[in-house]
Amino acid sequence: MIGMTVSKVAEYTGGTLHGGGGEREVLGAVRDNREVTPGLMFCALPGARVDGHDFIGAALEAGAPCCLAQRVPEGVAGPVITVPDVARAMAELASACRGAVKVPVVGVTGSSGKTTAKEMIARVLGRKFRTLKTEKNFNNELGVPLTLFRIGPETEAAVVELGISNFGEMHRLGAMARPDIAVYTLIGRSHLEALGDRRGVLRAKTELLEHMPENGLVTVNGDDDLLAGLECRQRKLCFGLGAGCDVRAENYRCLGAEGSSFTVVSGEHRIDTRVSAYGRHMVYAALAAAAVGIELGVPDAEIAAGIAEYEPVGRRASVIDTGKITIIDDCYNANPDSTQMAIKSASDLGGRLVCILGDMLELGERSEEFHIETGRTALEAGALLLTSGPRAAAMGGRHYAGKAELIADLPNQIRPGDRVLVKASHSMAFEDVTEALKEL
Repeated sequence: MIGMTVSKVAEYTGGTLHGGGGEREVLGAVRDNREVTPGLMFCALPGARVDGHDFIGAALEAGAPCCLAQRVPEGVAGPVITVPDVARAMAELASACRGAVKVPVVGVTGSSGKTTAKEMIARVLGRKFRTLKTEKNFNNELGVPLTLFRIGPETEAAVVELGISNFGEMHRLGAMARPDIAVYTLIGRSHLEALGDRRGVLRAKTELLEHMPENGLVTVNGDDDLLAGLECRQRKLCFGLGAGCDVRAENYRCLGAEGSSFTVVSGEHRIDTRVSAYGRHMVYAALAAAAVGIELGVPDAEIAAGIAEYEPVGRRASVIDTGKITIIDDCYNANPDSTQMAIKSASDLGGRLVCILGDMLELGERSEEFHIETGRTALEAGALLLTSGPRAAAMGGRHYAGKAELIADLPNQIRPGDRVLVKASHSMAFEDVTEALKEL
């Protein structure tokens, strides 16, 4: 936060300050009292299981200059700023913080690949600018404010991930972030229970454009049919493998588990690039990063260096060599598009392919069709297909009634030298499968 005090927080949120301390400096904010350090405001969010108001006293003792809350707990002297709705107040404050900064802000969205693209873009921009980026999974209406609160006088560029699951959410995120550059990774089949179909996904994601300046840049995956046809009032630039893309990859070469190499081509730019992370989708993330880097004047050599620095985040296409098998741990989340891309990427590696797949959630009335399609992709790739979950039964292959039964049978199914892809929606907790595979 730039030049923020407790009094200004109360002003921007329309809140009432209790307990004085209006002159105290506010450097940022957290929603977990255990993360409070001197200068960080605590946002006391009420929850179904835990009420943040119960920890206001502890937050103040830890050095919070103030707390943002809906009430002052008994026995707490303050400073506490009370508002009718903490989440809404956070959004209003985030919008004010965004308005106070003049650095370029990049907003990254799409049905899949957001975090990978965000990390790759931050690596590239970090070669020239002091760059702030979204941490953890803070890409929703509670997380985006926390990212914007972290923008300080030292920040020279910011990369903000924007995730939604319903109509209207991107309007609210866009009103906070107001990016100068938007990056669209893919319009895929995710959150279809709420959004209906891919055109609904496109409509929801492009709510963001209404909150961008007319001289902004919209950077899209040109190999995606809906994004390629997108019309907007801002300048539009396409990245992808297609010959008509403004920023494209040539001379692509798969290096197996070691990643891939290719040349980024854009106008007069010819950037020989290597991604040290596995997966075909990494090429698109690198192209998006190169497009943003070129737009913001990052030298070509630094763009290549930034892309090469990328490392997988969490359980996103992490390659694990156990000495006997190769595990592709990609169980952070799943939809038909990301899962089929993961299968095709895994087929680039040597050895027998085993796909261990679980339910893909929030797919609406065509869920069974999409599971069948995804199973067919695995079988056509010549994979041994093992599945668990009520929806995954439609994929074909060998199905297990529960995850425990699947894990128990792994010693009978897995051979030395296998490459094993593990992927399912996050709530399926397929990381348990990955841990079992490590023990084989």
